[in-house]
Amino acid sequence: MSPLVRRTWAPRGHTPVLYQRTRSYKKVSAIAALTLSPHYRRAGLYFSLHTDANITAERIVRFLRSLGRQVQKPMLIVWDRLVAHRAGKVKTWLDGQSKIYIEFFPPYAPELNPVERVWGYLKGNSLANWSPKDAADLTAAARYYTGRLKRKQKVLRSLVCGTPLFLCRK
Repeated sequence: MSPLVRRTWAPRGHTPVLYQRTRSYKKVSAIAALTLSPHYRRAGLYFSLHTDANITAERIVRFLRSLGRQVQKPMLIVWDRLVAHRAGKVKTWLDGQSKIYIEFFPPYAPELNPVERVWGYLKGNSLANWSPKDAADLTAAARYYTGRLKRKQKVLRSLVCGTPLFLCRK
């Protein structure tokens, strides 16, 4: 698996070397939700990682069930236009939910999605210049660093407020 290469430093005359195995076609798929309390005091991060699997409608429904058990309040979910988000199984499940409301981002607008900023933050900071041995190693590291990010309220709020959406009070 190739490392996410970012600028780094080394003592003068010693070029940093990033070792990697060979290219791998294994992957880690992720689904996440950033929550914001009604009075903008607390941000939350909920996520699920899947080694060598795609995000399917069944996984989305499972994630939303789990999210509903943890949040237990009415939710407005704003998400991108992934095919699985618009799948029949997801729509059918959402029709039976009275406290979940859905809105979609414009067709291609990753700059509006705060969850994309979470993944960018992790790739640019915690996981930068590190080469995993395999997909399981990457999953473990992503789970660890995402779990650490959950406890950083200032960073989570900045990821939400950094979007051009009107999600934060200034």
